[in-house]
Amino acid sequence: MHGLTNQRLAFFLGGSLFGALITIGLTRPKANAPVVVPTPTSPPPPPPSPPKDRLPPKPPVPTTKPTLPIGNAELLKSLQMLGFPGPVADTRNHSAYVSNWNRQLRNPNWVFEHLTRDNIRRPAKDGKDDPDRTHSNFREDKNIPPTFRSLLKDYFKSGYDRGHLVPAADAKRSQEAMDETFLLSNISPQVGQGFNRDYWAYFETFTRRLTKHFSDVYVFTGPLYLPKPIPGSPGRFKLEFEVIGSPPNVAVPTHFYKVIAVKDAQGVYALEGFVLPNAVIPDKAPLTSFVTPVDAIEKAAGLTFFDNMPQLRDPRLTVSLCSTTQCSLTESQLYIDAIKKKKALNPPQA
Repeated sequence: MHGLTNQRLAFFLGGSLFGALITIGLTRPKANAPVVVPTPTSPPPPPPSPPKDRLPPKPPVPTTKPTLPIGNAELLKSLQMLGFPGPVADTRNHSAYVSNWNRQLRNPNWVFEHLTRDNIRRPAKDGKDDPDRTHSNFREDKNIPPTFRSLLKDYFKSGYDRGHLVPAADAKRSQEAMDETFLLSNISPQVGQGFNRDYWAYFETFTRRLTKHFSDVYVFTGPLYLPKPIPGSPGRFKLEFEVIGSPPNVAVPTHFYKVIAVKDAQGVYALEGFVLPNAVIPDKAPLTSFVTPVDAIEKAAGLTFFDNMPQLRDPRLTVSLCSTTQCSLTESQLYIDAIKKKKALNPPQA
């Protein structure tokens, strides 16, 4: 991976920039309609005060009820009788994260985490619960109907890793929390060498280490399926992605996103969006090359992030995360590479 040429590096950075380029035309136009305010010639006289010994008369009751535009009531009644077909998103609240499942693509729509300095630590070693990922196993999520579930066999010899969207290292609070990150409802097919085992892992470590500088770190992570230009057809695009399993069952995302909001000790928020291609990414690729406007991610994913937080929705009130902290993976790379070297020198006993 370290031997990739500059040309290949430019290719992948160009692919990531394509995610940013989808912002063209994606910003939400906000047309302000003119408001006409009539200017009265003279102020209206104040209403007469009612006698103190009785209440003012009640307004007259209308003789006809207002008619609401409800469309075809009989058609709606038929639909209610037969049943609503969907789509249905399965939302689950786990110990360390919340997940939302896409039944058609057999991938999460999103997973959400709230990371703090305390909740990412291991509990005090008292002999009762010392979380260890070697005790965790990938397993199918029985809470998702069998028809819409991703299966262990879908990943067998697929050529893709079972990539965590919430990493196990974020769930050290208990063995149960760590085990839940191995549910296939938290998993997407990811390129292994050069992505899931490398650059994506560095990115996860960077995200986790933000808790050293900020009191609260809020993270949405999910897959994307982005179109690409059709060669020889300027201005035209196509959407294509692989599907693994036999029969085909699980979509392979073209990209993955993270939307990260942080809050410091003074209550000031910062926000950043990232889109990474599901491909080999050179270690030297700067993380800032994958920064993507959040509204572009929302448009591509069909989602709205932090809808109840005006300070994160208004660009005038939002600070860029990468302007408040160094968005670099160097420290994370050194940390993970040291772990890899330690594992190579001390392989687990059979």
